[in-house]
Amino acid sequence: MNEELVYNKIKNSFIDIKINSKVSSYLDNQYDLSKYYEIGKLLSDLIKSDKYSFAVLSDRLSKELNISISRRSLYYIQKFYNYQKVQSVIAPLSWTHYIQLLSLDNQYEINYYINKCISNHLSVRQLKQLIKSKEYQRLPLETKNKISNKQELTILDEVKNPIIIDSNGLGEKFITERVLQSLITRDMSSFLKQLGDGYAYVGCEYPIKLGKIYNYIDILLFNIKYNCYVVVELKTTKLMHQHIGQVTHYINYIDKNIKNINHNNTIGIIVSRLND
Repeated sequence: MNEELVYNKIKNSFIDIKINSKVSSYLDNQYDLSKYYEIGKLLSDLIKSDKYSFAVLSDRLSKELNISISRRSLYYIQKFYNYQKVQSVIAPLSWTHYIQLLSLDNQYEINYYINKCISNHLSVRQLKQLIKSKEYQRLPLETKNKISNKQELTILDEVKNPIIIDSNGLGEKFITERVLQSLITRDMSSFLKQLGDGYAYVGCEYPIKLGKIYNYIDILLFNIKYNCYVVVELKTTKLMHQHIGQVTHYINYIDKNIKNINHNNTIGIIVSRLND
């Protein structure tokens, strides 16, 4: 292997990226990603030699190109190549998105966030927030297995566990079901995102009549993606069997009296205290 020839190819690719960065468009972004892929392939060959390491390459490239190319950047570029060589297509995200994604080690976790970015048009800031909240790690194990096996997900597969609700500094003993409802409605957008995609808010304390008695659903939602109503009950205790029975009654009522023939069956979600 002619190490100097490989080094010059890497150097020229960085020059091409620098020139291309003066014009911003989707096609230019794809060009940069393709170049990073090429550099990563060359790096995989070059750093096998005793002469070159990320530290040596970083110093030499930075001096010769008069731009900062850190060892971490080179590491991410090589990792990008290793990741993408097992993918069929380079996802149309910015390199800044990929910098966030490549900080992760789990291939399926990376794929999960890539799909989130594409389907929800996430900015880099929004992607960072998802990763920081450990959204993928809060998915049920069964959901992760489905993702790794490329199986279709159901509406309940997307519900995060635990769901994180900002208590606004309140101690646990002060959080009643009514207070919990208030905390959720204050930041309903965050709550809905933790349940999954496609949710629309219908109402809180939604009144229904079971027999001669009025009952009130804590939160009623509709999911556009799955075309169904979603009953959400809030409990500040641990999950109990009677809670399931209560939600089942509410689900049956919605199915019988509110949903129309074109809707799928209603789904129930119980938000309760995390078991110790």
